Amino acid sequence: MPATKKHSNINGLVSKMPLKPATPIPGQGVLDLGIQKQVEIDGIGMGVLSDGTAFLTGRGIARLCGVAHSVIQDLSNEWISGQNFARVSNVKAILDAHDLPSSTPYLEIKQGNAAFFAYPDAVCLAILEYYAFDAGLNVKEQAQKNYRLLAGKALRDFIYKQVGFDPENHISAPWRQFHDRVSLTYDSVPAGYFGVFKEISDMIVTLGQAGLHIDSSFVPDISVGQAWAKHWQACALATKFGERQKFEHNYPAYFPQAESNPQEPWCYPEAALGEFKRWMRENYIGEGKFARYVEDKVAQKRLPPSFAQLAISVYSKAG
Repeated sequence: MPATKKHSNINGLVSKMPLKPATPIPGQGVLDLGIQKQVEIDGIGMGVLSDGTAFLTGRGIARLCGVAHSVIQDLSNEWISGQNFARVSNVKAILDAHDLPSSTPYLEIKQGNAAFFAYPDAVCLAILEYYAFDAGLNVKEQAQKNYRLLAGKALRDFIYKQVGFDPENHISAPWRQFHDRVSLTYDSVPAGYFGVFKEISDMIVTLGQAGLHIDSSFVPDISVGQAWAKHWQACALATKFGERQKFEHNYPAYFPQAESNPQEPWCYPEAALGEFKRWMRENYIGEGKFARYVEDKVAQKRLPPSFAQLAISVYSKAG
């Protein structure tokens, strides 16, 4: 699942509800965009797409407006149908007034084997403005309060802040996957323990500087973690350093591995960190385990041979 945060400055974002996508609408295309950053605030999803678009889920808009989630789903259905429904016409008129016309209420993003529905911040504000001032008997006080807080760029800035996205310091796509994994793991390991991903991150950076970036096909911490776990058990290191324990680890939403989030890898007592570094240098790299991992990926046609040759050379030097 995405990282979870708490926030109480926005009215109505405090009750906990399960996150669900908007109802799928037949005929709506799926765009070739990805979710660059995503968080949940009290069960409500928000994030930034790969093109920098800030978004909320349908449930998030509903909470801001003080209406049921089904209301946003119905509004979306009416919008896509192309019929001249009054509330859709009003929302479109608000967008047109701001020179932000939109032919669809949301962007449908492929996420693994499923579709995710992202409502762009401009559409969210138009719907919020409608329920704050233009919905007649359905005007909501909660929508008015939240519109005062989030009008203009405030909603976009709020989303950017919550997900840690800096539009002025945009991270290049090859590095983004590493940064996103770091952001989801940096504080997940319990105090007094270490995790494999963080401990090999310096070598992952070394590979990246050589042009070899981690992605869903190249996840060396899985190989390192499995090999280290076998060494830990074979040498009964718990008797010397103490017991290891599980911790929650999540892959970014756009990784195929995210379908089985949350993961539960092992973390190890910090007292064993010196032994891990020695083992990494002398056994995992020195005895060729990393080379065999990369060569297996080539055999599976998940990495090109040129990548393998350079990775083995660079990683061996990093060790």
